[in-house]
Amino acid sequence: MLVAFNKPHGVLCQFTDRSTPPRPTLAGFGLPPGVYPAGRLDHDSEGLLLLTDDGALVHRITDPRHKLAKTYLVQVEGEPSPEQLAQLRDGVELRDGPTRPARVRLLDAAPPLWPREPPVRVRKTVPDAWLELAIREGRNRQVRRMTAAVGLPTLRLVRVAIGGAGLGELGPGAWMELPHATPFT
Repeated sequence: MLVAFNKPHGVLCQFTDRSTPPRPTLAGFGLPPGVYPAGRLDHDSEGLLLLTDDGALVHRITDPRHKLAKTYLVQVEGEPSPEQLAQLRDGVELRDGPTRPARVRLLDAAPPLWPREPPVRVRKTVPDAWLELAIREGRNRQVRRMTAAVGLPTLRLVRVAIGGAGLGELGPGAWMELPHATPFT
């Protein structure tokens, strides 16, 4: 079984939380029993999370050797310069080593997304912009660290695709079963 889930902001990518007070987890969304996340999205990120009961499929989705692209819509603080976009495309030096080159595109306008709770802070004197960014690896908070390294802090991060599996029209907290081969088409 393969499930696409639109993870809302503030939800942990696990089924239990032992912190006090407990934070929202995947357990609150009626997902099918026996599925587990194939990868992660941090607490502050939103969007597509794939869950499956197939260990080999988890490996295929998450192992960087398979180079499965993960595509994000990223709201950044500031107006990206051609040089900053080129840095992201070429790969960025992070504390844990250089990233692989990313596919990056500056969007003309904000994408049609659902409102986030809580809303992203907006400062009237600081512009923001939206990028479409695709990477083929998945280090901890990688997209946020990449944009920060080039001087464009991330304000909102929404994963919209993993390989051939896309978020489509799924609203926050919604899920649907996918054909097993979807991520590899």
